Amino acid sequence: MKFMKLGSRPDTFYSAESVRTVSSEVSSDLIIEVKGCKYLLHKFPLLSKCLRLQRICCESPETTQHQIIQLPDFPGGIEAFELCAKFCYGITITLSAYNIVAAQCAAEYLQMTEDVEKGNLIYKLEVFFNSCILQGWRDSIVTLQSTKAFPLWSEDLGITSRCIESIASKVLTHPSKVSLSHSHSRRVRDDISCNGAESQRHKSTTKGWWAEDMAELGIDLYWRAMIAIKSGGKIPTNLIGQALQIYASRWLPNISRQVKANQGATSDSDSDSTGEVSSKHRLLLESIVSLIPSDKGDVSCSFLLKLLKAANILNASSSSKMELARRVALQLEEARVSDLLIPSLSYSSDTLYDVDIVLTILEEFMLQGQSPPTSPPRSRLGFERRRRSRSAENIDFEFQESRRSSSASHSSKLKVAKIMDGYLQEIARDINLPLSKFIAIAEKIPDFSRLDHDDLYRAIDIYLKAHPDLNKSERKKLCRILDCKKLSVEACMHAAQNEKLPLRVVVQVLFFEQARAATVGGKVAELPSNIKALLAAHNIDPSRPPRTLSTTTSIRGDDQWSVSGLKSPNSRTSTLRMKLAEDDLDEYDMNPDGLGRSSKFKAFCALPTGPKKMFSKLLSINRSGSEKN
Repeated sequence: MKFMKLGSRPDTFYSAESVRTVSSEVSSDLIIEVKGCKYLLHKFPLLSKCLRLQRICCESPETTQHQIIQLPDFPGGIEAFELCAKFCYGITITLSAYNIVAAQCAAEYLQMTEDVEKGNLIYKLEVFFNSCILQGWRDSIVTLQSTKAFPLWSEDLGITSRCIESIASKVLTHPSKVSLSHSHSRRVRDDISCNGAESQRHKSTTKGWWAEDMAELGIDLYWRAMIAIKSGGKIPTNLIGQALQIYASRWLPNISRQVKANQGATSDSDSDSTGEVSSKHRLLLESIVSLIPSDKGDVSCSFLLKLLKAANILNASSSSKMELARRVALQLEEARVSDLLIPSLSYSSDTLYDVDIVLTILEEFMLQGQSPPTSPPRSRLGFERRRRSRSAENIDFEFQESRRSSSASHSSKLKVAKIMDGYLQEIARDINLPLSKFIAIAEKIPDFSRLDHDDLYRAIDIYLKAHPDLNKSERKKLCRILDCKKLSVEACMHAAQNEKLPLRVVVQVLFFEQARAATVGGKVAELPSNIKALLAAHNIDPSRPPRTLSTTTSIRGDDQWSVSGLKSPNSRTSTLRMKLAEDDLDEYDMNPDGLGRSSKFKAFCALPTGPKKMFSKLLSINRSGSEKN
């Protein structure tokens, strides 16, 4: 870093009984009070360079041997004043990026201009500031940081704006052409090969060399600097996003821990300090959100969700939350279930997680990716059909691009469906989660996005375990979102023995499992017409074997499906007996698709031997129960 020395005399200032003075053969005739500190000095060296002191001395008549001047609002305090006083005495002073702002403010306050004396302090400081400070990267950063102590003075003197312009211009320049400090220059030289070309290994690091240094700035100065950089239009938006992540990781760490610690504050002073800290973090968060580039993928989905969690904790503005939710929706397929578990701090809700914001994100996601036309537009003129013009080639190209975007949208919906089913499994454990919110999220996923319903069934099973007080109608409503045709063999075996499921669901599972068992070696056995009617009612093609469904999703140990006892032939029948004891097998439960009781009975009787025995037991149980009643 650059520095400048002025003066040649040794330092003769010393302290005596809380008074600062300078050793001299001439007795002092001036007392200056700065921030509670007294200085015994001499008029001649000070008044010859400071126009303000000249005017004060002229306006106040001398009543004693020492004329007293009070400077209570002196910028920079006693350090800055002593720097100016030593300059007036010709004592050696050292200026650098750390103290030049204080020195400039103090010199302006004392009016140490060229009108008083040629080569005065203000002129020398300006020369050093323009020729050295603004030319160095690290010097500009440090100087800009130091303006926080003198915001009004720095703005009026143009120090802040000139530092920001200098930083922005250097960011837009290749690092090899920027005057860096020794450590920074060494790092950049290591990232550049001998022929001056960047190696692929360090290329991304070299491009974002400025992000960590700028992270030292306060949010107000950082925001202004980033706006200047973005307005330059030369920095890729993904580098802007990386810089914001670096800044947020430095200034927004462990927000939840800080808030919990602050919630334990009991005194008024503690609560005031807590509110001040929260308001600072809230301003910081909202400023970061306003700087996020608009292009998709410039920041990671995980980073956006972390900001959303912090926004919830800090009670940020609704506009900031909605903007984050909209940005998360753009790349929801990249999210992780753990990142979507946003704590709920609302007093109106007792749920563990903020399900409403996730529902908003999901709704925003579903509004995207409108399907493009399935075929390219036809030419209107006959001669355009006979030859491929340049415009026709453009049409074909745009059509191919639209098909690719449609495929990407479809793929994204498949990924999001998997993510949201995993999310449902997590929030289902919350005993305070309303059934309506669980169903709302599950129903937002289109049917085609779920290749199988195994994960959804896991979530339903977990919800039923966590909410044992659900009545019959609520359990029916919950299971209505489940498609039994899309359950794997393992899921069907578990559902057939699940005592918490409504009877209608168990019967449907058994029916579809037996229909699947009729498919052997890729060939479907010849089924009676009534069975085919039932299969057609459930959109099952008997000419093709059902697809094996994926069950690779990892789940917790206590939620694993138990298949013990499945080899026992009476296991399913006993489960059905238990369900018939608590449910009435009405026409709606047995026949949700509106088939008549007689046709349905014929279909059951036409089943192969195994299912026929099982359903005959089922009907005999029902018949005996009705006779008793």
